[in-house]
Amino acid sequence: MKFSLLLCICSLGPLAAHALEPVPDTPFIQEYHEAYPIVASGPANEVRAIAVDSKDTVWAATKAGLFYLEDTTWHAVPGAHTGPHYELYQDNRGTVWAGAWDGVYRIENKKATKQENVDGTITAITETKAGLLAMGTEGTWQHSRKGWEPLENKWARHIRDALVDSSGDLYIGTGVGLYQQEKETLHHYYKEEDLYSGNITALAQDNAGKLWIGAYGGVDVYEDGKFQQHYGPAEGLPNADVRALAFDKDGTLWIGTALGVVRFNQETWSLRHSKRWLLNDDVRAIAFDSKGTAWVGTRAGVSAIKQRTMTLEEKAAYFLDICQQRHIRPPYIVEKCWLPDPDDFSVWEPRDDDNDGTWTAMYMAMESLRWAVTKDPEAREHVLKAYETLEFLESVTPIEGFFARTVIPSDWTEMSDANHVMTPEEYAERRVHDPRTKRVDERWRLSEDGKWLWKGDTSSDEMAGQMFGYFFFYEYAATDAEKKRIGKHVAKIMDYIIEGGYTIRDLDGEPTRWGVWAPESVKGDPDWRVEGVNKTFEVLSYLKATHHMTGDDKYQQEYMRLIEEHGYADIARRPKSYGRSERTHIQDDLIAMATPALLTYEKDPALHANFLDGVTWSYKTIEYDQNPFFNFIYAMAGGEEFHLEDSVDFLRDHPLDLRHFTIDSSTREDLGFQRNPMPRPLQIDRMIPPSERGVMRWDKNPWAVVSGDFGDVAGHRESSGVFWLLPYWMGRYYGYIDAP
Repeated sequence: MKFSLLLCICSLGPLAAHALEPVPDTPFIQEYHEAYPIVASGPANEVRAIAVDSKDTVWAATKAGLFYLEDTTWHAVPGAHTGPHYELYQDNRGTVWAGAWDGVYRIENKKATKQENVDGTITAITETKAGLLAMGTEGTWQHSRKGWEPLENKWARHIRDALVDSSGDLYIGTGVGLYQQEKETLHHYYKEEDLYSGNITALAQDNAGKLWIGAYGGVDVYEDGKFQQHYGPAEGLPNADVRALAFDKDGTLWIGTALGVVRFNQETWSLRHSKRWLLNDDVRAIAFDSKGTAWVGTRAGVSAIKQRTMTLEEKAAYFLDICQQRHIRPPYIVEKCWLPDPDDFSVWEPRDDDNDGTWTAMYMAMESLRWAVTKDPEAREHVLKAYETLEFLESVTPIEGFFARTVIPSDWTEMSDANHVMTPEEYAERRVHDPRTKRVDERWRLSEDGKWLWKGDTSSDEMAGQMFGYFFFYEYAATDAEKKRIGKHVAKIMDYIIEGGYTIRDLDGEPTRWGVWAPESVKGDPDWRVEGVNKTFEVLSYLKATHHMTGDDKYQQEYMRLIEEHGYADIARRPKSYGRSERTHIQDDLIAMATPALLTYEKDPALHANFLDGVTWSYKTIEYDQNPFFNFIYAMAGGEEFHLEDSVDFLRDHPLDLRHFTIDSSTREDLGFQRNPMPRPLQIDRMIPPSERGVMRWDKNPWAVVSGDFGDVAGHRESSGVFWLLPYWMGRYYGYIDAP
């Protein structure tokens, strides 16, 4: 039965048939972050409390005063002292009150009035039937028609929060336990059987009347004055240093911690941390406006986690717009860009990369699929521009068939891997690390017309990416004339590789560092043992594609020679290294890029089954990466159980923000860390959602504990979004994802 299914798939050509129903593109909630620092820098950004009043005005109590937000600008509240403020509270009438180092302030008409007779620092305000209570280090005061009057203090003065529950009981969270004033009786909970930790930091009540108690150590739940449940890292809380609690309108608990904002909907946990989501991970306060926006007070200002409803198709349009705005540089290279100010998208600079050709080719593939689905003429225009650029990468070099990694304008003075003459000592150092290192002092060369610098030492990665792109252009967007043009171009490249003994030769006549598929290397050189296995799979794909696109039997003959004389098909049945010290996601990416052409154009049932076995064997090591690109490549090849739901979850959950911020999970307390299945890098023990991981390419390890860019460059690079757009349009074309 399985063999007949393979034959059926082969007969369909590039379209893989699956019995699965496509996932409907129903609207979903997309979260995104907007930053609202109160000042450029200084203590005014150190927020202690947040409130949103009935008019959706946002108020912030900070170390340096009281502020309100109007449009996008913060204003100091007239009448409030510029010293530290600790508390904000909106009473039943809608009036906002502030607790400060020097007492209580009443806020009306965006002005503050200091209250008389309250002498001391106020850290908590709440409302009982008898009136407002203001509590702090010097005591407690109650507000009535007579004004503010002191009360006898029956509890510790290290007060963090106070709350009156739906039954009228007063709860006070302190540094030495929880107090409950039940009518005339005062209870004090501080023992281990009462609370996980007596160092209370926050209080909140849910719609069912349960009391949620935040502390250094996690969250405890009380019902009817009795302990019910503790939530800490063992239960899924990513950080147990709790500072704030708030329930949103849907009943989800938002927990401010030392590692960002945690959400808990009684079933699942999610974390919002890093500069992608917050100005600072040290969260002090949380409040919600009528639109559902979460206003989060941090040590470095206020962050708004907002929501918008969108479909996957709308998200694709959003990413494509970003790509067109900031990620295409002459002649038409698609890659990441550099933001001098990470918070200013109006100013950006292009950046070169070793894999410019690959990502331009992936963009071409993505737009070919978009054209096939939508027949949007803009998509066809993009495909042709990208293809012409890939042709230019070959024509800009002085050797026919030898293509450059990338090009930059000749007046650029900063580029990746600038020309550098290595000393013998430097070369020795590199060879100790990798004996195959090739000395390349001149990577950048001036074009014949003087307009461009082109980069040599072209790698196998670039060959894989470009051939991947040619396949999709040829199959889904090319006219008959364009197919002939593609075939002619691909033949030039493949001829040069064959003539070089299955290597890419640079201007020095020697193979480039990585452009090697030769049998004597793949099979005979022990230093190529790790990468050699996937190179057999790659080169067979290139030959098969070139034969199909040109109709020239010499490429089929070369294909069979490598199979029959050198056993390339047998090796390709296990096309990656499984050893712990050898595994990389680069190999997975290379196999994925070679799969469509090889599995589409190979019609021999035995060979097709051989290669599908290799793809399946490789896929089993990455099937839980929640990677829609690998999943859909496996599906189109005929693979079963390709985790469609995981793929759509990734596409929906991935943030709109494509900046490469540092995402460091090393201090998460809900994860385990391991050196498996590979020793490097340190990895998490379960896959976390894409909204909690860094922006990455498919050749990176999504299990890495730390991802994104690091140090001073973090946040300055922005992805083009092609890594998301390509699998989305694959899903649309192959019928895995419906139109909206």
